[in-house]
Amino acid sequence: MTQETLLKNIKAKQSYLCVGLDIDLEKVPEFIRNTEDPLFTFAKAIIDKTHSYAVAYKPNLAFFESYGVDGWRAFDKIMRYLNENYPEHFTIADAKRGDIGNTAARYAKAFFENYGVDAVTVAPYMGKDAVEPFLTFKDKYAILLSLTSNPGAFDFQFTEENGKKLFEKVLQTSLKWNGAAQLMYVVGATKASALTSIRQIIPEAFLLVPGVGAQGGSLKEVSEFGMNESCGLLVNSSRGIIYASHEENFADAAASEAKKIQQEMAGYLLKKGII
Repeated sequence: MTQETLLKNIKAKQSYLCVGLDIDLEKVPEFIRNTEDPLFTFAKAIIDKTHSYAVAYKPNLAFFESYGVDGWRAFDKIMRYLNENYPEHFTIADAKRGDIGNTAARYAKAFFENYGVDAVTVAPYMGKDAVEPFLTFKDKYAILLSLTSNPGAFDFQFTEENGKKLFEKVLQTSLKWNGAAQLMYVVGATKASALTSIRQIIPEAFLLVPGVGAQGGSLKEVSEFGMNESCGLLVNSSRGIIYASHEENFADAAASEAKKIQQEMAGYLLKKGII
């Protein structure tokens, strides 16, 4: 998917919501757990009810890998279902890969060619060798872990050298890599205060922002400080949407939560003059 198409969809839906598919079978309704393929059954129901309010979906690979072969089959089915039925939605494999050379190239091939995702989250610790292989695929993207929402982010990401924080160096260095126009960046919602300085370094890039909702991030602050002139945001909500109810109405409850977020987003887009 081109970024122009993604921006068009954001305007059409008045939304920059990404729904995270972090599916823990211990948290889904019991009647779902008793189906032949509970991961796919749950995801399909969520997708069918929330697609009107979201522009992106983000399966978290850990929640599929933990179920072995059955989990990988379910991930494959989910991607096929999205690409066949909702091709206008941007898809992200939240895989956090980070290896070099042929290994990175194989990761990219697996996700982009075999599973048909639009983007993969990638760790930058090993430098350009771990990222550039993902940037050789047309209209595909690497989403670089830059400033994360977890407490441990302060262990490394905020360390300074010559007045520059490590996450700022990551951003600036990434702009020199081959294919840098196909980079997007993860910036946690709980670090919204850093968005102003981040936008000074990467004013045009898309930011994937997790941490809104269950993790306590503020959609208002993210939108105020992170939105650029064309939007440039994908704000992810996972648990707050997909586990809005543990009863049989779980999908309707998810839709209700997604709609609330979309309506709030529409207000920010209108205020910015984007819609």
